[in-house]
Amino acid sequence: MVVSLGNSSSGEAHESTDNDSMVVSLGNSSSGEAHKWLSCVDQEEMLNLGFTIGSFLLSAATLPLGILMDKFGPRPLRLVGSSCFGLSCMMMAACACNPPVLSALIFLALSLNGFGGICLTFTSLTLPNMFGALSSTILSLMIGSYASSAVTFPGVKLIYDAGVSFKVIMGVWAGLAGFIFFNCFFNWPADGFPTPNEVDYSKILTLQELPSSDQKGDGEKLNQKNGDFKHSTEKLPNQPNAAPNAVPFRRSVFSPIFLWSLITMGMTQLRIIFFMGAMNKMLEFLVTHGKEHPSEKLRIEAEETVGFYSSIFGTLQLLCLVTCPLIGYLMDWKMKECEEEKTSHPGVEHRQSNGPKRDRKIQKVTNATRAFIITNLLLFAFGCCCIIESLPLQILTFILHTVVRGFIHSCCGGLYAAVYPSNHFGTLTGLQSMISAVFALLQQPLFMVMVGPLKGDPYWINLGLLIFSLAGFLLPGYLFYHRRHLLRKKEDEEKQGTGQEMQALNYTQANGCITQSNGLAAVEA
Repeated sequence: MVVSLGNSSSGEAHESTDNDSMVVSLGNSSSGEAHKWLSCVDQEEMLNLGFTIGSFLLSAATLPLGILMDKFGPRPLRLVGSSCFGLSCMMMAACACNPPVLSALIFLALSLNGFGGICLTFTSLTLPNMFGALSSTILSLMIGSYASSAVTFPGVKLIYDAGVSFKVIMGVWAGLAGFIFFNCFFNWPADGFPTPNEVDYSKILTLQELPSSDQKGDGEKLNQKNGDFKHSTEKLPNQPNAAPNAVPFRRSVFSPIFLWSLITMGMTQLRIIFFMGAMNKMLEFLVTHGKEHPSEKLRIEAEETVGFYSSIFGTLQLLCLVTCPLIGYLMDWKMKECEEEKTSHPGVEHRQSNGPKRDRKIQKVTNATRAFIITNLLLFAFGCCCIIESLPLQILTFILHTVVRGFIHSCCGGLYAAVYPSNHFGTLTGLQSMISAVFALLQQPLFMVMVGPLKGDPYWINLGLLIFSLAGFLLPGYLFYHRRHLLRKKEDEEKQGTGQEMQALNYTQANGCITQSNGLAAVEA
């Protein structure tokens, strides 16, 4: 919305066609004072600054939300978020009843709306833990729905144009918020949704005596359906006997995977945000080719072209809902083949499977490496399209931008959920989002350089960002190195286990020979 507003303002800024400020006289002013309008470039910089600050606040808000969610669980945060969202809708409906008197409430309503929306979105990221081996796919689907949520705006606009009043529309939104509130109140657990690695459902079926055959069958079905529920004392800090072995948060923050992910996410966020903020100006440059004083015909053509391509870009946001599950499916690739690697529990029988078994941790790292490589290749292709001055090619650029925007967040969320404890997920995600938002603030000076010294030409900035995007391959490079380390560690453990088995076998055979010789000596005596 801010991007569209920036384009309309730049094109209709009091019919200004240059970068000079205009001094006009306000006819309805009693004092006859002259008012100095800002130039088009100044207005564009102000609107882009507003877009930058808004994006930063939206991303930075996830850090305190993540800390609160890890401490108190997602349920209370979701209840507060749905309440704020519903209240904001009712306030906006009230403002529509008497705008001259209640219009001041719009600012408070919008603040509550934004806070409630980010609370609902952030707490929804814990739901995929319910789906076991498909958790990354479900997480990607939710991120895709969030990324494509902007397409609901034209739908609501069509409903409004059809004659439905704004008060009715806001009332329906408030009702949906109430449904979310009661659904969370009655159905969401107080302690959040643990990951499959943090729950051992076989203990539910384990009694003081051996379970019956029906119970064994139920246990096998639960284990097969919900994935690997191997007990991990390192990921259960809430239990008294596991607290000493809990992974400290400091260790997660300073781990190489998280630090490399900050570089990748910061670079990608800057690339994505800069394109969104400068898209209209770049499209305008492709039409006018940087002419300082374009003709009236060329100016109208530029406005129509920018409006047409902006509508295409907005419509393509729905593509996130389709493409995001693809990268989630890649993150879950062959995870079901790792589900049968269980530890033994007394009283619970495990089904024997044929074929080689996969190490779950190694498979997670392998899938994450492939996902990040694909995402960074798409980002590099997106950068190449940006430096080519072709209007039809921009449609492919829009598609790549939409796919990368959904892929990178799905990859990062899936990696954090796979590598780190669930009680660190919210804080780590919020910290990464805030640091990436701080890094993305650089897009404002880049935009000022583009519309100022470069006269609207984005070539050199896009070329620099293209080279900078190569830094995104550092994270999958480290993941590849980490995977090789895990493979060597597994081989050493298998060799050590084989050596211990051979030593025990030789010891048993030696004892058998001694016993046999002693028996023969006794018979001869």
